[in-house]
Amino acid sequence: MTTSEHRTPELSPEHLERLKENMEKVEELSKRLVDAMSGKKGHNPALDGPNQELYAKAASAYWAEAMQNPARLMEQQIEFWGQSVMNFAEAQQALVGSEAEEAASGPRDKRFSNPLWETNPYFKFIRQQYQTNAEAISQAVASVEDLELKDRQRLAFFSQQIIDMMSPTNFLATNPDALEKAVETEGQSLIQGLENLVADLEANDGEMVVKLADDSAFEVGGNIATTPGDVVYRNRLMELIQYKPATETVHETPLVLFPPWINKFYILDLKAQNSLIKWVTEQGYTLFVVSWVNADESHADIGMEDYIQDGFLTAIEEVKSICKVKQVNAVGYCIAGTTLSLTLSLLKQRGDKSIKSATFFTALTDFGDQGEFTPFLQNDFVDGIEDQISEDGVLKAWIIGRTMSFLRSKDLIYGPAIRSYMMGETPPAFDLLFWNGDGANLPGRMAVQYLRGLCQRNNFVTDGFELLGHKLHVHDVDVPLMAITCETDHIAAWKACYRGVQQMGSRSKTFIVSESGHIAGIVNPPSKKKYGHYTNTDLTADPETWLKEATYHEGSWWPRWEAWLKKRSGKQVPARATGDSAHPALAAAPGTYVRVKASI
Repeated sequence: MTTSEHRTPELSPEHLERLKENMEKVEELSKRLVDAMSGKKGHNPALDGPNQELYAKAASAYWAEAMQNPARLMEQQIEFWGQSVMNFAEAQQALVGSEAEEAASGPRDKRFSNPLWETNPYFKFIRQQYQTNAEAISQAVASVEDLELKDRQRLAFFSQQIIDMMSPTNFLATNPDALEKAVETEGQSLIQGLENLVADLEANDGEMVVKLADDSAFEVGGNIATTPGDVVYRNRLMELIQYKPATETVHETPLVLFPPWINKFYILDLKAQNSLIKWVTEQGYTLFVVSWVNADESHADIGMEDYIQDGFLTAIEEVKSICKVKQVNAVGYCIAGTTLSLTLSLLKQRGDKSIKSATFFTALTDFGDQGEFTPFLQNDFVDGIEDQISEDGVLKAWIIGRTMSFLRSKDLIYGPAIRSYMMGETPPAFDLLFWNGDGANLPGRMAVQYLRGLCQRNNFVTDGFELLGHKLHVHDVDVPLMAITCETDHIAAWKACYRGVQQMGSRSKTFIVSESGHIAGIVNPPSKKKYGHYTNTDLTADPETWLKEATYHEGSWWPRWEAWLKKRSGKQVPARATGDSAHPALAAAPGTYVRVKASI
């Protein structure tokens, strides 16, 4: 619809009456809303924002700067005042029919795509003033100099959260899309939106967790996670799935894939077209995948050492027994890649050569640069998490999910909330978002060890990380390895991953940077011909130089990895059936643990 075609619909008396009737339904829904909110259990307030010390430091530094350089402060204020007056003047001109000159603007903000943000004086003034305010806040924060780097990073992050939260699109009275739809649907969109809001609150014990996808559209083991296989081993921490062969012969050395337990493994088996699990079996490998338990209070005392002993080492021993081999190739994704590196250090110190080669997907080992997670890894937040864990026994999935979402709040919080609660839309049937919302709790002890020992103290690359009677160190990782990272990964930044790989002791290292982010860069099948990747054999350079001198390759890194893996996977042997007499099928893939929902 063009600007000239954009018209507010005329309202008949009948239309207005139906609108009024629908608005009366709001009262009924309001009662459910109050009941849902009253069921909220509450949580440690430290999880909701930084302590007041940060803001006090920022205010003090800003005031000191103002006293020493008042001209700079006045310049910023005068610029803000001047732009505000111009915004008002343009609105006044538009109201009396004069055409105001449109100021040059930067990249278009998709939040303001409705033509009314340009053609209607009311909405145009609101948009312009919001953008003026946002710029003023950003400039003020950037001008604060007498703060440590981490405090500056946190201040910038949380001020941006305030800016995003205060966007006029987040409020009904200043969202033309929501207002238009409310009129067009005689208020039914608002009724449905309130229904959606109440349903989300009721489903999450009063916590505000926006549903991102239509749950009814997907079934784990039904239309996602459907690659054939069997659970051949189970303990309190994991189910070990062996996938059925897709070729008549397979490589002798089996492959064991350890996914992250922060999320569920089926991100690697969403559907046949993009399933890494299915693709690996089609290349002629015996593939085992670990499916981790979704922790509850009974798992509170499980630590990193248990994930290594009852997870990694047990899985490797069971695979060796089933396949009657002495070595396996191992893959670790995200936190499981970090833990695979800890396991390799332990095996090195024990003289155990069970792992022939290691592949790391977006795995951090050097946490010296905390990147976008810096705001959440300081003591006030981690203290709050530890206090909440002492009460719950676990780090709950909604806390993890909310933290991840705030890193991309426009796309994962405010946008979905507007569509669901203001527009009354049903969440999309999108498998990736369904997986994203199917969270997992973390055992309390393990979460604290990870946050304190690895994220905060960075022990694995400094003094050593003490587990199972050993002091584990990144230098001990000496098996042939390949590390795949992702160029725009905001969870495990590729440059930080690169610095960790540089410190590993292996004489055979291959490092790859895939285009895209933490998920799309890994789930990147060759058939899509979508994202390319970079390679460079010189791992002595700094990250910027490495990428500048790297060779770009079109298409997925999967075939390059498979060619590397093939050289380390031995001769061809007859394809193996799942399990053996000592490992009967306990359940069909994807197993039982993956179906357990996280508790709120």
